[in-house]
Amino acid sequence: MTKYDDASWHYGGDFPEGLPEKNSATHIGMFLNWCINKNFHSEEFKEDAEEEIEKLKRREITGADLIIDSMDEKFSEYDLNDFGNSFAKDYYVDETDFTSKYSSFATDYLNLFDSLAEENNFEYETFYHIEDTYQNYDLMKQIIDHRFEEWKEYKNLN
Repeated sequence: MTKYDDASWHYGGDFPEGLPEKNSATHIGMFLNWCINKNFHSEEFKEDAEEEIEKLKRREITGADLIIDSMDEKFSEYDLNDFGNSFAKDYYVDETDFTSKYSSFATDYLNLFDSLAEENNFEYETFYHIEDTYQNYDLMKQIIDHRFEEWKEYKNLN
């Protein structure tokens, strides 16, 4: 089974001192949130975390909360249906044919928040300092939506 990401991969390395470990899951959570709201999550995951998924859809928790509190900090192909996995394997995973032609999720994430910071005359200290908010998710959602449309064209799914 493909594991796309794991919060411990991030806070286990050069993670900034003083930040909550939850910040290691902010980016993962934004992608997962988008997948869940597109109904690209698997039936098994839905059965295992139905209440938490509903809380996410009502914006009572964030994707990072879901990953940390209910998913053992891991995001894998188990969590998505076949269509969701197809997109994740092309876009969330770095260095694919799709990301070579367009962009990867991580690159889009960094570019978006670096640009916003620059517009507001500041700089994020690290990737992990990006706030886990619905305001930020809504901005990232627009980018993922755009990449998803490109991906559908790339896969001839339109």
